[in-house]
Amino acid sequence: MRILVVNDDGIDSPGIAELARIASGFGEVRVVAPAKQCSGMSQHVTVRGDFELRRIKDYPVAEAEAWSLTGTPADCVRAALDHLYDEAPDLVLSGINDGYNIGKEILYSGTIGAAMEALANGVPAMAFSAERYDDLRASAHFIPEILKGLLKESIEPWELWNVNLPGLSPEEIKGIRYDSRPSSRPYYKTAYELLSEDGQDEEHRMLRLRYMHCDEPEEGSDIDLILKGYITVAKISNAVIRETFSKS
Repeated sequence: MRILVVNDDGIDSPGIAELARIASGFGEVRVVAPAKQCSGMSQHVTVRGDFELRRIKDYPVAEAEAWSLTGTPADCVRAALDHLYDEAPDLVLSGINDGYNIGKEILYSGTIGAAMEALANGVPAMAFSAERYDDLRASAHFIPEILKGLLKESIEPWELWNVNLPGLSPEEIKGIRYDSRPSSRPYYKTAYELLSEDGQDEEHRMLRLRYMHCDEPEEGSDIDLILKGYITVAKISNAVIRETFSKS
């Protein structure tokens, strides 16, 4: 099996190295990731300009061929499929993202955007996200099992698997919920605060963005299950997104 591993946190992130290590147990792995942090890019692609595609020597996963690209996560998928592969890979894995991609966050996620770009090019895809980057033991423990199981499951060409892991040790995780659905409420609520009244007027203001966590998740939603200590697995498609967020 030929597996392309991408992300939105950049080529140096520990999450993509862990996902590449896990993927190497399932087939031939090629990593193509943004040269810098690209969170929140969704499925943004670059329409003008040049790219630098650079082979990474001494990548921490010796079994994987790794490249960085001066572009977005979706650019990484497009460049890999068009330039690095003579034949399309069998699977695209995106992640492991630093932070959840649940609720409305799937609309903005570069992790999900890269997986969607794979679908747009006819390649099956899965996205993986975890709350904590300082402890990937749960990812290392559970993702191989989840990946093995999902590879046996049927899924439509326009759907992808979206997996999220809570920030707990493997022993603390209560289980895996394959019936989760995206919450129509956001997990990260935002607020814009005025930094200072000094030197500002109606035509010029300096604002600071603040994030707050959702405290009233919908029962049975991905946010609800994550907060209760479960790994969530959900099918995501444009139809699911439309249906979910038409309720909000």
